[in-house]
Amino acid sequence: MKRLFAALAAVVAFSAQANDTLTVAATAVPHAEILEFVKPTLAKEGVDLQVKVFTDYVQPNVQVAEKRLDANFFQHQPYLTEFNKNKGTDLVAVAGVHLEPLGAYSSKYKKLDELPGGATVVIPNDATNGGRALLLLEKAGLIKLKDSSNILSTVKDIAENPKDLKIRELEAATLPRVLTQVDLALINTNYALDAKLDPNKDALIIEGGESPYVNILVARPDNKDSDAMQKLVAALHSPQTRQFITDKYKGAVVPAF
Repeated sequence: MKRLFAALAAVVAFSAQANDTLTVAATAVPHAEILEFVKPTLAKEGVDLQVKVFTDYVQPNVQVAEKRLDANFFQHQPYLTEFNKNKGTDLVAVAGVHLEPLGAYSSKYKKLDELPGGATVVIPNDATNGGRALLLLEKAGLIKLKDSSNILSTVKDIAENPKDLKIRELEAATLPRVLTQVDLALINTNYALDAKLDPNKDALIIEGGESPYVNILVARPDNKDSDAMQKLVAALHSPQTRQFITDKYKGAVVPAF
């Protein structure tokens, strides 16, 4: 009888452990680093957090939608909204965590006013980050858009381009790799940090705190309120996590909670 009870207890314990496993997709820096920081806290609460690192902005959403992963942490709300619209998915934001200011970088010039006429400028090719980059270029006085409030502006929406900048669109992850081949690159902070760029020192211009592009934890409607997910949110929003982000990234990544 004792053996039977022991066996049943083991089965129950195993089932509980399996039910509390949470698999989250993330880009390497800073998302995966932040998740790894909260992992020990979640383990104490019975949640086995598994972090899967991705280098693109598509598969993390696809795999969550297909229930191959539980959640992801790499994007902001404008990107998620556009992704759901284009892919027919219904992923939802669970919590806002931090802001990664978009910056403009150059390996050739120290100041934006040094950019020559006809300079080659590369920006992310996804709709939201592309529009975001164009808004930053407008803020810097390099171009003027038809509608400065349109976060989905494209190169076709440029009304004035006095320097005749040659603006090219590339996948966000490739931008740091082509930095030495172009005059200016608009790079998301996660990829900038991954490429050992210091947004505080190396960016010629960078978004301010007014940016709406807060990075969010994303899940499905069927699991967004699960106990494990809410424990993850609590850990991400803890004072300890805020201090970790502040100390480690020194302003390059800003807590948004």
